[in-house]
Amino acid sequence: MSELRVLVADDEAPARRVLSRLLCEHEDVRVAAECADGLAAVEGISKEHPQLVFLDVKMPELDGFEVIEQVGVDAMPPVVFVTAYDEYAIRAFDVRALDYLVKPFSDARFEFTLARARRRLVEMDAPKVAAELRALLDARAPAAPGSLERFLVKLGNRTSVIAAAEVDWIEAQDYYATLHVGGACHLHRQAIRSLEEELDPLAFVRIDRSAIVNLARVRELRRRGERWTVLLADGTELAVSRRRRELLLLRLGQEPRRS
Repeated sequence: MSELRVLVADDEAPARRVLSRLLCEHEDVRVAAECADGLAAVEGISKEHPQLVFLDVKMPELDGFEVIEQVGVDAMPPVVFVTAYDEYAIRAFDVRALDYLVKPFSDARFEFTLARARRRLVEMDAPKVAAELRALLDARAPAAPGSLERFLVKLGNRTSVIAAAEVDWIEAQDYYATLHVGGACHLHRQAIRSLEEELDPLAFVRIDRSAIVNLARVRELRRRGERWTVLLADGTELAVSRRRRELLLLRLGQEPRRS
């Protein structure tokens, strides 16, 4: 193989820089594009036609699996998946002998993975690559409503497990969300819209564009003229949007007033 064209897709700029630096240490490797979200990755793959893609599993707009779906398994080049610790994803990759990197990874682990990917590029033809990716997508079961019972949160070199019931409220942060848990804040790499769909609707309710509350933490519903707020057990007061009021009342077991 003369020149190996690689596309790097990761929403974290430091991760993109590390991957690009390590790739560029190989004279026969050219980084064709760096992409910060799933939509950019789809566009970059279609435009640059890379031979190999380093693809972050969780990204804004589209996640790694959705990128593959959008490009199409028949047009998708071989992939090295990049992920923070994700038990399901790692198990899926191991079962299918797919290449992956778990962040944070060492230079040695990167070199091992790149060498393995190079061998697979030589040994595998396009139909086999497509078959592997199709099998991975088929095995990915959609999350059922109310199925999210715990969060995995990276804390330095540790991964902390936080039960959903322990979360006081969730705040939107662009394409991510901040979990407020007993006075502590944890960034979670998932959009609030997606979390709303996966959390138990009897336990959590979205009260405006940027907040989901744990109903077990609600202590007061306050009304000041046209402005409604909820007071949580920890003293946090959050605004309730007009369009979310009736749903909040129903979830709290109170019939909404009809004007």
